[in-house]
Amino acid sequence: MNDKAASYRRILKSSSIIGGASVINILIGLVRTKLVAVLLGPTGIGLVSLYTGLMTTASAVATMGMGTIGTRQIAQALGQDDERTLAVVRRAMFWGALLLASAGSLVVWSLRELLAIKVLGSAAHATLVGWLSLGVALSVAGASQGALIQGMRRIGDMARLSVYGSVLNTVLGVALLWQWGQAGLVAYVLIGPLSSFALGHWYVSRLPKVEANPVAIKEMARQWQTLLRLGIPFMGAGLVGALVQLWVRVEVGNTLGAESLGHFQAAWAISMQYIGFVLGAMGADYYPRLTSVIHDHKAATRLVNEQTEIALLLSAPVFIAMIGLTPWVIHLLYSDAFTPAVEVLRWQILGDVLKVASWPLGFVILAAGAGKTFFMTETIALMVMGGLIAWLVSSVGLKITGIAFLTSYAVLLPLVYWLARRRIDFAWTETVVKLLVVTFMLSATVAYISTVYWWSTLVTVVLSAAFAAYTLGRLAHMSNLGGPAGRMASWTQRWTSTNEGTK
Repeated sequence: MNDKAASYRRILKSSSIIGGASVINILIGLVRTKLVAVLLGPTGIGLVSLYTGLMTTASAVATMGMGTIGTRQIAQALGQDDERTLAVVRRAMFWGALLLASAGSLVVWSLRELLAIKVLGSAAHATLVGWLSLGVALSVAGASQGALIQGMRRIGDMARLSVYGSVLNTVLGVALLWQWGQAGLVAYVLIGPLSSFALGHWYVSRLPKVEANPVAIKEMARQWQTLLRLGIPFMGAGLVGALVQLWVRVEVGNTLGAESLGHFQAAWAISMQYIGFVLGAMGADYYPRLTSVIHDHKAATRLVNEQTEIALLLSAPVFIAMIGLTPWVIHLLYSDAFTPAVEVLRWQILGDVLKVASWPLGFVILAAGAGKTFFMTETIALMVMGGLIAWLVSSVGLKITGIAFLTSYAVLLPLVYWLARRRIDFAWTETVVKLLVVTFMLSATVAYISTVYWWSTLVTVVLSAAFAAYTLGRLAHMSNLGGPAGRMASWTQRWTSTNEGTK
């Protein structure tokens, strides 16, 4: 097997593990979403999004980019086979997480009344907001645990942690809402970080121990300096993202009402969840691998193209199916009360096509440790989205949230491509360009006919199935698989060659 096929196989292996876990999480999420929607309705879903947005924003500040930079530092030490540095980084991350978690939770608790007034509109929610400080502390600790597991490339542990966390979150969270109704909203929001922390602690305790002499404060201080120097810009990007999402939710809720906020949250949750099997795989294995070869421009360029091609191949059939079957999906996951979310979701799925193409390029910036550049690009895209929504939501209505999402990635994709070209002399292969164009055009076509023609469902199913067959064959061919998949690869290769010969 040549190096290229081996690389594709490795990407496919990590994608299958993380992707399989994501599919399970999506199925579990379907059940959780349906039950929560029935128990709370659009208004309750909107309120959950505000609590979650507030906790996420505070956690983005308190974490100080530790999840991203910690992964990078661990991956570098592991790639260099430097056990001493690995031990120092692990110890520094433990104590750093403890300090940041304590400080973050204390700040949220101290500002609970102000936050309740600004975000929820009343000081009566101050006590409930104060409880979110616990979620902030758990989120910081969980980010440190996740960085350690990811940096050491424990793909199986990451998958198990994700699935078990989703199961606990669903069972305990739905039980709380069933018992307490809206009175249990904050407890429901806290169950997620609590489950992740408990399981993360278990998996971290099972990691191989690194033997090293006692770690001095000076050694940890140098790692803290690196974590802060690189992490603050990433924290800033995370903070801007969380603030913009919170701003958008407040704007939609104040302008269009609580039910419209619930509709927006429904579309947003589906859009973020169903492509998780692709994006999650990038973070799990691709990011540490790219970090180890980022200074070899040819190797980095090859890896980015391979990851982009596989990500588009895996996600394209899902994009086509989701965009054509959106009304069915909304009804299945929520209820008829969420029908206004259909149009929003279609626009967001078109944006997801560009998102999948832009993510491998964004990791080039992360792997290079270019924090300021990452902050700039993320801020530009987020401000485009937030600004369009704030400007046009009153005149265009709810669908502007989906249009703004698509526009933000239409701005971000060429920007990160240009930055990757400057940093590693990157260029897409012809195969990736064709795949991106075809995926977007098919998705846009299905989106159009789904709003006009009654037979669009049949076309959607046929196109999605055909693309899935092509994906299977193409992936099998790239990674030299045998068996039925290998035979599908041969058929696909012959079909592609025939079509190319007729051009």
